[in-house]
Amino acid sequence: MKNKVVDLLSQYIDGFEKAELESIIEIPPKPEMGDFAFPCFKLAKVYHKAPPLIAKELSEKIEQPDFLSEIRVMGGYLNFFVDKSQYAKKIVDNYLNSDNYGGSDEGSGKTICIDYSSPNVAKNFHVGHLRTTIIGNSIYKIYEKLGYHVERINHLGDWGTQFGKLIVAYKRWGSKEAVETNGISELMSIYVKFHDEAEKEPSLNDEARAWFTKMEHGDEEALSIWKWFRDISLKEFLRVYDMLGIEFDSYAGESFYNDKMAAVIEELKDKGLITVSDGAQIVNLDEYNMPPCLITKKDGSSLYATRDISAALYRKKTYDFSKCIYVTGLEQKLHFAQWFKVIELMGYDWYKDLIHVPYGLVSLKGGKLSTRHGNVIYAEDILKESIQKIESIIEEKNPELPDKETVAKQVGIGAILFNTLYNQRIKDVVFDWEKILNFDGETGPYVQYTYARAASVLRKIGDYDTTIDYSLLTDEASMALLKEIERYSAVVKDAADKLEPSIIARYAVDLAQSFNKFYHDCQINVEDTNIKYTRANIVAITKSILKDALGLLGMTCPEQM
Repeated sequence: MKNKVVDLLSQYIDGFEKAELESIIEIPPKPEMGDFAFPCFKLAKVYHKAPPLIAKELSEKIEQPDFLSEIRVMGGYLNFFVDKSQYAKKIVDNYLNSDNYGGSDEGSGKTICIDYSSPNVAKNFHVGHLRTTIIGNSIYKIYEKLGYHVERINHLGDWGTQFGKLIVAYKRWGSKEAVETNGISELMSIYVKFHDEAEKEPSLNDEARAWFTKMEHGDEEALSIWKWFRDISLKEFLRVYDMLGIEFDSYAGESFYNDKMAAVIEELKDKGLITVSDGAQIVNLDEYNMPPCLITKKDGSSLYATRDISAALYRKKTYDFSKCIYVTGLEQKLHFAQWFKVIELMGYDWYKDLIHVPYGLVSLKGGKLSTRHGNVIYAEDILKESIQKIESIIEEKNPELPDKETVAKQVGIGAILFNTLYNQRIKDVVFDWEKILNFDGETGPYVQYTYARAASVLRKIGDYDTTIDYSLLTDEASMALLKEIERYSAVVKDAADKLEPSIIARYAVDLAQSFNKFYHDCQINVEDTNIKYTRANIVAITKSILKDALGLLGMTCPEQM
């Protein structure tokens, strides 16, 4: 409808492009002021007339089209009132004629790689990993809705000096029985002990570096212990992913690129990018106001940057991506800027398709999490606690609810997902149970409850006619809800362009709030079948979009709550 108003104005206003006219149009603050307002102040400079006079002259010239019920002058504004019946029909027709409402085929034939989650092997999956996992999964779903083929990559942290530390710790203080019995928690325990002891005995760090060098050189014993640690870790990670309903296309971690780094280092040398500094090989980035990018340590072992550069080259060759997205903490911003620059200096023009998506910290009232000293909150514990809290609420408020366990899992895990995604990703997230599990605030349970309310309405109505009387949808609450339905496509596109799932989460709340006002103001299950069936169709459309929007956040919707 906005485009139609722009087309109309362009017929009567000279010297302005359509895009400029569109940027000028405003949405009035109150419904009684119309649906669109065109301020004539910019035209005053061109026509050398007062804005109210320009508005009056335009109103007299414009032939009112069918899609408008009124054109009214309000001071220096020309306000347009859309024919609400036609507007409602247009929105519903758009929905009914789409098999992927809110989506598009813009990504057809294009591949996007998303690198997310990427927990470190032999360390428990903590709430910090939840953030990258949840954000990455939502970005994947958003791009998939826009028609892209998405490769979901879990770049496991399964290589590096920390494994040398673990091997030393295992040989000194661990046992096979304890590791097999206690899994990652035992590995974490001996890892923390290593750091405590290394503060008193620094030579332990040299011993750890030596073991990692053995790993890189293919030492059988070192690799055997490393693989055992990796298998134990992956088993526990998969349990968390299963709780979240998350899958990956690739678990190729850092170790996968071990045999690919030598060629990359040679290429860097051949292109004159490598210099030696204190025995280490680096790419100097002084002229770009960045510290040097370390490629190998003085003992020859690789670093994160070496493996990330190798991975990017492999992914471009394997997937020919149009974008490769990395979802990691904000503190890694410099690391990505450095090796992205190295890719550019290597002469690859696709460096511009490498995108770092940073996010803020996660905490549970008590500050930043640290794996090294054991101050860590496990993701699985958080998810289980959320489910248990919802189970308690169900027992208190609706003990006869069918399939209580499934609903508790959907709402409990959904609450965590929504809390993680509701605010802009760059902002820090604090786990506050009272806020997260609130059924009345801007939360996951609130939106899920709204979906269940819509489902309940439709169950009570039973079968209904799909014929709609659009003249019954012109009231304020119906119009507000239809406007929310209409903007879903723009919301999905905006979320993809900005790599910002919070746009979807906030839309879900807006849609839920509009529906609840509609539910309150417009009685649905009434005697008059014309009214009942018309409103039932709008309930069904809203229910479908709520489910789709929450699905883009990784959430599922219970039919009853």
